[in-house]
Amino acid sequence: MSTALQPTAAEQALGVSLPSRRMEDWRWTDLRARINKPYPPQKVQAPARDVERLLAASPFAKIAKARVVFVNGALDEKHSRLSGLNIGPVDAKLKITDPVIALNSTLKAEGVRLKFSETQDQPVEIIHITTDAAPRALAVHNRIEVADGASAFVIETFLGEGDYVLNAVTEIAVGKGAHLDRLKLQDDSSASTHLAQSIYELEEASRLNDVLVLKGSALTRQNGTLAFNGQHAEAKISGAYLLKGKQHCDTALVINHNVPHCTSRELFKCVMDDDARGIFQGKVVVARDAQKTDGKQSSHALLLSERAEFDAKPELEIYADDVVCGHGATAGDLNHDHMFYLKSRGIPEAEAKALLIAAFVGEAFDMVANDELRAALAGLAESWVVNK
Repeated sequence: MSTALQPTAAEQALGVSLPSRRMEDWRWTDLRARINKPYPPQKVQAPARDVERLLAASPFAKIAKARVVFVNGALDEKHSRLSGLNIGPVDAKLKITDPVIALNSTLKAEGVRLKFSETQDQPVEIIHITTDAAPRALAVHNRIEVADGASAFVIETFLGEGDYVLNAVTEIAVGKGAHLDRLKLQDDSSASTHLAQSIYELEEASRLNDVLVLKGSALTRQNGTLAFNGQHAEAKISGAYLLKGKQHCDTALVINHNVPHCTSRELFKCVMDDDARGIFQGKVVVARDAQKTDGKQSSHALLLSERAEFDAKPELEIYADDVVCGHGATAGDLNHDHMFYLKSRGIPEAEAKALLIAAFVGEAFDMVANDELRAALAGLAESWVVNK
């Protein structure tokens, strides 16, 4: 007798098999069970007023001088500001090794290749807008390339309304001696599902600063794979969760140290309230010849409710013998001594709580090398505390 599972209505609509808790990497995020109704792939036209309203809602609207706008999964040149950008078509042919990539291919994702051949002083925003319509699935696939010796700052923003499944793949290639700062804000609608895959390739003496801020969607799964392909490269990846209600956010990040003399740092600061659940799965793999590797990862959770939950799965897989690697994870509630100190100085409890939460996630924002962007993120965190 066959033991194959019958396709669910969602799987039939999407055209793929969804991962379930039977798969080790997905045991905390059972997509097969959680995506429980059809989300047919379809193109949706959006009224200009809806697009303009959502574009104005980006906290980075006045900071980014250039803007690449996607509306319901399609490039919107009318609302974009493309002057001075080197943009071309993206080759969407990826080796399928992950369910998120498989779905991205099945949904025939649209996207662009954004290439920086010299230093770009101003941040460039790639913003994805999803407007309210019937439940549906949409996908995007972008590639960011920084040429040898160049530098750039790219913001990826996701905003939306309604019930949808968004699948986003971002390839990132940083050339020899190049530098990329990237900031991703995931603030999709509270009814949506956000599935993402980031693929990083770092060449010799390159530097990557990557900050992920995850606060939207009912369900988020963010995968990342990073490969060091050249010596003396450095990668710093930080993340912040701001979750409430029954939100569920799962990040799975794999760092592959393939060559010697490279440094990686991962820091995730996760705040959960109500019945929210956060997960961080971080894995560092050090190849046999990757001597002098320096790799560290840490995840810290702030639980504001007795019902909130955080799961951490740190892993080190080391085949070299001359390395410095480590990991750590903590979880707890607000420091009562700190609360008492602030309240004793006349600060109201709500304001004291907001200050401590902002300070907690602020460490993840410190990597952002732009004062205006850091201020915008601080305002985002403060607004979350006030409105939660």
